[in-house]
Amino acid sequence: MSKLAQNFAKYLIYLKFEASGVVEKPDVIGAIFGQTEGLLGQDLDLRELQKTGRIGRIEVSIKTETGKSSGEIEIPSSLDSSESSLIAASLETIDKVGPCDAKIQIIKIKDVRSQKRRYVVDRAKEIMRDMIENGVPDSQKLSESIKEAVRTHEVLSYQGLSCGPDLEESDEIIVVEGRADVINLLKNGIRNVIAIEGSKIPDTIVALSKERIITAFLDGDRGGDLDLKKLLSVADIDFIARAESGKEVEELTKKQIFKALREKVPVDQVVVKKMQEGREVKKDEVPEDRRRLASLMEDIIGSRAAYMIDKDYKILSKVPLSELAEMITKDVHTIVFDGKINQSIVDLALQKKVACLVGTDYKERVKSGPVKILTMKDLK
Repeated sequence: MSKLAQNFAKYLIYLKFEASGVVEKPDVIGAIFGQTEGLLGQDLDLRELQKTGRIGRIEVSIKTETGKSSGEIEIPSSLDSSESSLIAASLETIDKVGPCDAKIQIIKIKDVRSQKRRYVVDRAKEIMRDMIENGVPDSQKLSESIKEAVRTHEVLSYQGLSCGPDLEESDEIIVVEGRADVINLLKNGIRNVIAIEGSKIPDTIVALSKERIITAFLDGDRGGDLDLKKLLSVADIDFIARAESGKEVEELTKKQIFKALREKVPVDQVVVKKMQEGREVKKDEVPEDRRRLASLMEDIIGSRAAYMIDKDYKILSKVPLSELAEMITKDVHTIVFDGKINQSIVDLALQKKVACLVGTDYKERVKSGPVKILTMKDLK
């Protein structure tokens, strides 16, 4: 690949023309300057733009066959895209070249910078390939540093918070403590992440938690405990993942990151209540809540019925699914039922202020709002 010539131009305007008779290059140049003069005002006058270097040398190629001339025009421009488009459009108003009737049409406007970017990327690939093939010492470290720099460049900002590039498109979001955590997850291929970045939980995180499935991925120390309590007090968190004891998310290896995320634990209202009361949550308390719900789910399978459960996990009643809507009282905290979760039952839970739904699986994608949703897969 040959080296690109250094050029001031941002855009190259390509046009074609046809004349009813024989014309030469000076005729074309004269028509371009003469018939566009004053058309777009003083600021976009071609002669003035060329004097100040914002329009480059106009190149014209001509061929003549059977008594008629045609050809192409190339105009380099350092103007912005809208101004370059105006210049190109103004040339289409030319109807005479020399003594002949003529027609000029835009072929395309090319962004020169995109070509330069492609050159830079392709050249970087060649350099890396040569380094690897020639066995340059520490080539692996250099490659990793380049990749890490790219990952760091991928850190975006969402309402002032550091985040990954897939945040807005993802239904599931991972919330971490700081920017360094975001970079470490990006480096290991996890792109749906956003940082709290501060001692106070931002309103942005609270708003996202009402719309998306949220996993809080926090440090395995006292600071992580405090961040979790703050999150649970204001946001609708669905899962909790923790770094290994004494470690921070920003220093985890890829294996440790994915292990922690695989072992994330669903949050339910009992855990939220305990955390908000300031009571220290023991490591095995959340699995214990899951075991209770798993046992109830095993009992209900195949019955086409539902358990109505209060906030202390006591069974209030067992009702047929057909009578579910009529049997939900204000004391019902959780419903464990033999069926797949759909939007209709979620809407019913929202209407009746039920805190948690436990079903066999999802029938469709749902918007749960403040309702916690668990399936048999979550309870394993």
